[in-house]
Amino acid sequence: MQNGSFDVFALRKDFPLLLTKVYGKPLVYFDNAATSQKPRTVIERIVRYYEHENANIHRGVYHLSDLSSNAYEGSRDMVQKNINASKREEIIFVRGATEGINLVASSWGRTNLKAGDEVLISQMEHHANIVPWQLICQEKGAFLKVVPVDDSGELILEEFHKLLSEKTKFVSILYVSNSIGTINPIKTLIESAHQFNIPVLVDACQAAPHLSIDVHDLDCDFLVYSGHKIFAPTGIGVLYGKEILLNAMPPYQSGGDMINTVSFEKTTFKQAPHKFEAGTPDIAGAIGLGTAIEYINTIGKSKIHEYEQKLLNHITQKISDIDGLRIIGTAKNKIPVISFTVEGAHPMDIGTLIDFEGVAIRTGNHCTQPLLDRLGVTATCRASLAFYNTMEEIDFFADALNRVIKKIKN
Repeated sequence: MQNGSFDVFALRKDFPLLLTKVYGKPLVYFDNAATSQKPRTVIERIVRYYEHENANIHRGVYHLSDLSSNAYEGSRDMVQKNINASKREEIIFVRGATEGINLVASSWGRTNLKAGDEVLISQMEHHANIVPWQLICQEKGAFLKVVPVDDSGELILEEFHKLLSEKTKFVSILYVSNSIGTINPIKTLIESAHQFNIPVLVDACQAAPHLSIDVHDLDCDFLVYSGHKIFAPTGIGVLYGKEILLNAMPPYQSGGDMINTVSFEKTTFKQAPHKFEAGTPDIAGAIGLGTAIEYINTIGKSKIHEYEQKLLNHITQKISDIDGLRIIGTAKNKIPVISFTVEGAHPMDIGTLIDFEGVAIRTGNHCTQPLLDRLGVTATCRASLAFYNTMEEIDFFADALNRVIKKIKN
């Protein structure tokens, strides 16, 4: 593929940070599940905004405000088309997936949940899709139910179906695990929930960089993802929601640009999306998100997925031969995320020492403590790859990992 339509070495030239050296060695960046690097086109678009278009949006009648507003709303259109939402009004810009989940838990949850109701999540959720639901359940007297996973890190679908009932009022579940890479059968889960008329929120943070997302096909009621995972700036994200649900929900935050009228007696609010975008937003971040989507579209998600599966197979094979190494999470369908432990070596020590080899990996619980507890570990090393990573980097990583393990054990 490197000599065909997908030239990874040409694509790497689009990412300035990949040229960085760490301790005099070429950077091998394997922490893409935490945040991705940014292509030059995104960086330059943000610079161009601040140099030539910077003005507040929606309120000004002058030229710069028009430029800024059009660029911001153009990115909303880009997101709508990218996930195949029915209307642009269904796209809300938030600070990230965490804020999107909190918005739904707070606004939808406070309006619709009551004592005795149940909210269903899974054992593999990121903390950001656990804690907001815990808090709203505690507040409303509802119960949080958890779908267990098996030893391989896959959802036990039979248990999911058993937990669905007339008491279940909401399902919030991830598409792809950030810590072990499992791809859940999300469409099947949504269809099952809808048989009970239960709305579903999909955490698509890890799906968005690797998989095509079609909210119309999935028929999810809400979906969130963070821009910084898909080669866009930090501090910007997307909440998709079906228009009928969004317009029935009260505001999450209040302030400028989300109101129709204000008096000391009463305030009236705009419809979605502006009802949920109080104050001055991250204008440059939203514009950068649109540019990142354009960049990814020029490559093609199908080509990215095909190449990344080759990366996943190669890294799995290379590290499986390392003595004492155990891969945590062996689902059949995965993105290129590998969590592992090494007998006799603490993940923190591995992560610290391999950094001196120029390799950036993540260590810890990856904001998934309940999942790691279920899989019998407290922390792992995690190597998470993107389409700009190479087979050669994987080979170097495996060799460096062997050297680090020997150093620790000696």
